[in-house]
Amino acid sequence: MGLRLALRHPERMAVIISQNGNAYVDGFSDEWGPWEACWREPSAANREARRPSLAPDTIRNWQYGTGSDPQHLSPDGYKLDIAYMARPGAEEIQLDLILDYRSNVALYPAFQSCFREHRPPLLAAWGRHDPAFLPAGAMAYRRDLLDAEIHLLDAGHFALETHAEEIAALIRSFLDRVSSPRRRSPVETPCRPPSAG
Repeated sequence: MGLRLALRHPERMAVIISQNGNAYVDGFSDEWGPWEACWREPSAANREARRPSLAPDTIRNWQYGTGSDPQHLSPDGYKLDIAYMARPGAEEIQLDLILDYRSNVALYPAFQSCFREHRPPLLAAWGRHDPAFLPAGAMAYRRDLLDAEIHLLDAGHFALETHAEEIAALIRSFLDRVSSPRRRSPVETPCRPPSAG
């Protein structure tokens, strides 16, 4: 959502802070293969094949557990997610949301163009053991933002679950360095996504 807002109002974008948030396909792991198949052919069968990814064990062990130190992983996050997924209709909403993620991927070139044009300072605090978004996704930011500050943490996808204090310190330090007034040319026209035609 933040990157979509930046496309509309790049003049309001002071910095970008990303915690395992891709803007490049480089970081997609093989785990995305079944979802990409669903994006290409959103059939009922492909949709049902993705339902196990929303199961309580998958949420706890794969989404939260992969790459996380179990001694530092509070059950609060995954238990809350599991409880939310148990609500009537929640699985259908989540399946719709992940299907719609393809529209985000389609905007990646526009995000990257906006980075090149407006050069916002960027901090990426990334769990190096994320099973879905690999470190290559963090490193790819340097393709368009040469000064991007990238930190690969000994964490999984939800790095804040186990490394909140470390990430907070990185953010404070980053903001201290980049918060001095920056010279910007006034830009009133939004970065435009590529046209469909």
